[in-house]
Amino acid sequence: MPALKKYPAELKERAIRLVLESREPDGGRRGACTRIGQQLGIPSDTLRGWVQKAEIDGGLRPGTTTDDASRLAELERENRELRRTNAILRSASAFFAAELDRPHNR
Repeated sequence: MPALKKYPAELKERAIRLVLESREPDGGRRGACTRIGQQLGIPSDTLRGWVQKAEIDGGLRPGTTTDDASRLAELERENRELRRTNAILRSASAFFAAELDRPHNR
């Protein structure tokens, strides 16, 4: 698997803007992504993904926005941690309850 290439934010924004400005009246952007991607040295599939994400974030297309996706990931991490903590506490309380039920010889 090839290493991921990191593109500057300015290049991403410029490429997205160019595609959105040059797409056809019927909304097609495949040709625009290919042409602009070749001009800027960006794979057309990469550029198409950026444009799709920009349209979702801008409310032009249905889908999960970047902010919602990051918030969801954060909540899922928190949920995993809370489940883990609850399991530890449940085990500890069972251990101490069993300890209290045992007769002690003095």
